[in-house]
Amino acid sequence: MNSEKPLKSDRPNVTLSHTKIANLSDDDKPREKAIAHGIRSLSDAELLALLLGSGQQGKSAIDLAREILAECSNNVGRLAQMPIMEMVRRFNGVGPAKAVTVSAALQLGQRAKRDEANVTQVRGSADAYQYIRPYMEHLDAEEFWIIVLSRSNHIRRAECISRGGTAATYVDPKMVMKRALDNMAASIILCHNHPSGNNHPSAQDDALTKRLKQAGEIIDIRVVDHIIVCADSYYSYADEGRI
Repeated sequence: MNSEKPLKSDRPNVTLSHTKIANLSDDDKPREKAIAHGIRSLSDAELLALLLGSGQQGKSAIDLAREILAECSNNVGRLAQMPIMEMVRRFNGVGPAKAVTVSAALQLGQRAKRDEANVTQVRGSADAYQYIRPYMEHLDAEEFWIIVLSRSNHIRRAECISRGGTAATYVDPKMVMKRALDNMAASIILCHNHPSGNNHPSAQDDALTKRLKQAGEIIDIRVVDHIIVCADSYYSYADEGRI
């Protein structure tokens, strides 16, 4: 005989055994749907509503979640890259506490994706792209990163050097080499993204690659590749024999 009690939600008077999900309030539905059918059954808006917890006067958490996603072109990756205080400024009904909760959850998702890649050693450009892609694939502005490698090409860490606009970012070679030295790099891989989705290098990319390679040679740190990162593709200077 089963003596277990029916599963109840955190909200009063809601028991899954006796209450149909369709009859619940909008704010209750995602929680009970997740319990009944699993977290994977929830839409992006429902997942976001769970993180928000509540909406505002006259607006449910689901409605607020839909508005937020619409502002981000229904691209969760864009929301993940949004600074906390920008969320607060842009979305009525989202205060610092809610913004921190949303940002933390999305950051965990990004880290889980990065860990799934399980890249610890770079044997070629595909490894480098697989490792750095979760950091950069959904960015709206250009960022410049380096992957720091040991002598055996094991990844020590990745570091963001600079952030810029939609078309370019300024990179100081002295800062790049300082970060490499600080992390005891034997070699580094340069990485930056093209938010446009076009992975073809510009003349400025070519000049920067040459300049950083020369700077590394002075202090015996090899620049082994420069990866241009897009969401679904990449360009490797090493693969093209250009570094």
